[in-house]
Parts: sequence; structure tokens; C-alpha cells
Amino acid sequence: MSELRTDFITTSAELAALCTRLAAEEFVTVDTEFMRERTYYPELCLVQLAGAMEVAVVDAQAKGIDLAPLGALLAAPGIVKVFHACRQDVEIFLLMFGAVPENLFDTQVAAMVAGFGDQVGYDALVAALTGGHIDKAHRFSDWSARPLTRAQVEYAAADVTHLRVVYERLLARLRVDGRMDWVAREMAALADPSTYRVDPERAWERLKLRTGNRRQLAMVQAIAAWREREAQRVNIPRQRLVKDEQIPEIAALAPENAEALAKARGISSGFAQGKSGISLLAVIVAAKAQPEADLPRVESRRDAPRASPAMVALLKVLLNAVAEQNNVAARLIANAEDIEALALDEAAENPVLVGWRGEMFGRDAQRLIRGEIALSAQGRKVKIIELAQAAPA
Repeated sequence: MSELRTDFITTSAELAALCTRLAAEEFVTVDTEFMRERTYYPELCLVQLAGAMEVAVVDAQAKGIDLAPLGALLAAPGIVKVFHACRQDVEIFLLMFGAVPENLFDTQVAAMVAGFGDQVGYDALVAALTGGHIDKAHRFSDWSARPLTRAQVEYAAADVTHLRVVYERLLARLRVDGRMDWVAREMAALADPSTYRVDPERAWERLKLRTGNRRQLAMVQAIAAWREREAQRVNIPRQRLVKDEQIPEIAALAPENAEALAKARGISSGFAQGKSGISLLAVIVAAKAQPEADLPRVESRRDAPRASPAMVALLKVLLNAVAEQNNVAARLIANAEDIEALALDEAAENPVLVGWRGEMFGRDAQRLIRGEIALSAQGRKVKIIELAQAAPA
């Protein structure tokens, strides 16, 4: 596969012919090269595709090229589309074609199930499964610049050529271990369009905010939602529009005119007086006028229930022991929020109690909380010990 010549596709006819040929494949490996430093939305530059007998790099920025055949190929349910760490690639295709690629397979997720650790990198996976080496010389290329060199095209193509072998060997390993169902459940989340959509009304949650002032919290929520929508409208990174640390400061100032807005750190007079500044001021005025009854509730940290740190730590020991025993990434079984919720209420609805996670970890976690099992260090391993239950009186 690696010895095949890489075709560089620059016309609609070439792309249509390529996609027609690839439509007969059992699986196609896919990757993209894009730029996002200057824009909110990723700017697609290249699409790399490989079948059993050919590899191609598509110039997505070629003048007049029609990418519709690519959309049809990605939508074909009978062909597996294989990516590595696919979230940003899928986001691009969702924006471009209005749908997530059908029959999606992510080798990074599959590698976590197969015991290669948390979020294993492509280079490491290629080395482990194929013995190959990825040349990093063009990793930081400006993929939007034209013309591309032949070396850049070959570098981009390597991502999908090695990926075919990685996919086949991962698949064989997962089938032997009986874990294909586990992978399928993980792929379902990646196939959900909501995974890639940002809700502006929840944008404030990414901020590290500490305030008990309901009015100020409402202001922060409104400004963060405005920033997300405005960044989308003008297509620039949200941090270039207004930085995270500026949002609480603007909320505290609560300016009502451009002159007052320009007093906030990092806000220029030109911005304050321009279209973005005017729309931000309107949002601030509306947030200030919000009725008291409609302001967000601020949960006191003192009143909020908290799990025992010791119990959380004990569950994490069990999680790591189970992950090690079953050769699967601990992060894939449970995250910190799952563990915290379990320590608070072992019977509450929780992803770790469902399916293979429940069988591997969740049931034992509940038993540990109830005192039915204990953990013991034996040599270099952590072992689960059954505890004798007192006989009923």
C-alpha cells in the first residue's frame, strides 16, 4: 500500500471518478488537513483517501472543485469510513455536508478499548501495530498555501496509508478479545451530530467562574453566549474576539455605552464602537434588565452534597486495577465526574453501571461502596478480596 503512487486530485471529474472507484471498497481510510488559527470554523484544505489499491489527496481548495461526490461516498452506509481521532474531521464534514459520515470507525477509540492507553497518538499506534514510522517534517505546514510540494502531498497521504494496516490489525485484535460490541457503543456517540454542535447558551460553562452574585452570573452567561454567536457570525476564533478572562471583567463593569465598554482591559475603542461592540452592549443592557425571578440560581458550595474524597480515591484505585487487569484505558471506563457521582449515590443512574462498563467496573464499584469487597496490594498488583458477610440475626 505504501508503495502506491499518490494521486493529487484537483478537478471535479477526477474526484468523481475516484469516489466511484472507492465506492466498491469494504472500507476507506480518511483524514483531513485544515487550518483553524484564523477562523472559528475549520478551513478545509486537503482530504486524504485510501482504498486497497490506491491513495489520493484531494485539494479541497482547488478552483471550481465540486466536493459533492465526496459527500456521497461518506454517506454510503455499506462502506466503513476509518479515521484516527476523528472529531475535528467529522465536524468539518458535518458542516460541509450536513451529516456525520455513515459507518464511522475511529482507531483512537478502538485502541483505547484494545489496551493502548488513553488517547494514543497516531504515530505511536502506527509504530506499535505496523512497525512503521511517520515523518514529522511537514506537520506544521500551512496547508492553505499553494502550490503544495510533492513532499507535502506524500506526507499527507501517509496518514491514510498506514491507517489501513492499523485498522485491520486492531479489528483482528478486538475480534479475538470479543470487544467489537464495546467499540460499536463508543462509535454511536461519535455518530451523533449533537456531539459536534456548540450550544451558545452553555458556552459560559467553559469559564472558570467563581461568583455568588446572581446578576453577575446572568451577565457572564449572556456575554459568553453572545461571544459564541458573534465568533460564528464573523468566523474568527472566540478568543480573538473576546478572551475568556475579559468576560467576567466586562460583566462586572456592565457598561451601557461604547465609551464605558472601551475601559475594559483589552477592548479597543474601534471594537466598542463597531458592529460587534454595539451588539455586545445590547446584550449587556438586556441582561441588566432581566427580572430578579429569572436570574440563574447559584448553588452554594457549602450546601451542595460532596462525595467523600477517600471514597473517590478508593474507587479510582479500583478503576485503575480493573483497567489494568482487562487491558483497557481507564478513561474509557469512567471519568472523574462518573466516579464522583457514584461515590455520592451508588444507585443513581450512571454510565458506569450500564453495559460492559457495568460488568467490568460498575458492579464491583457498588460492592466496594457497600463494603462487600476490599482492595489489597499483592506484589505489584491490586487484588479484589471478597469480604465475609455477617450472618443475619
